[in-house]
Amino acid sequence: MLGIIVALAISWLLLFLIEKKNILSLGFLPIAKRLKQFFIGFLITAILCAIVQYSESLLKSSTWVLNEKITSQIILKAFWWDLKSVLTEELIFRGAILYILIQKIGSNKGILISAIAFGIYHWFSFGVLGNIVAMILVFLGTGLMGYAWAWAFAKTKSIMLPLGFHLGWNFIHNTIFSKGPLGELVLTSQGGNVLSDWTSLLNFTLGLILVPILLLTYVRYFVKEETEGTIITE
Repeated sequence: MLGIIVALAISWLLLFLIEKKNILSLGFLPIAKRLKQFFIGFLITAILCAIVQYSESLLKSSTWVLNEKITSQIILKAFWWDLKSVLTEELIFRGAILYILIQKIGSNKGILISAIAFGIYHWFSFGVLGNIVAMILVFLGTGLMGYAWAWAFAKTKSIMLPLGFHLGWNFIHNTIFSKGPLGELVLTSQGGNVLSDWTSLLNFTLGLILVPILLLTYVRYFVKEETEGTIITE
């Protein structure tokens, strides 16, 4: 929670000092419209993540089993952890800094810088620094995802759609399918085979390459370019 408070405070300060704006410039209003965008984003990536996990289980010939020890309280705590981590990252990568970059150098350059920073950040969060092949793959996958989310920010003039995208993916990945740092939660994988190099590459391509491409396509063709505000495109 402290991280969110600090990120909000720094974001507000940057917006005030550089753009003479407040935190509402990140597109939290109108509430009904922004919540709709958030839930649409959440639903899209939740479905995509579930498809990826199901595809992996097919490749491994494994099955997903409900964790008998799971409780609603544990799920809520895990959701809260996901929400805090996602909101902190969004405020850093799709918040005040991206808003300011778009104002100063335009959407195209601002989105690209945000995506590159997001990809590099995941070298550290994924612990792949020093492994050249893994660094390239992680940079491509998370960088493309970051580009899609930053583009969504630029088009909607709001942090809420990318926040929904991010939380939908992380919650399903971490909490529902127990793939995050919190250990076994709602579903656990049982049985199956170790993936070969080729099937591992196929699984990676599906999760970190195809999904961002689908999101980029969605943002390109289905997210309306909003004209309110002062965010520029060039």
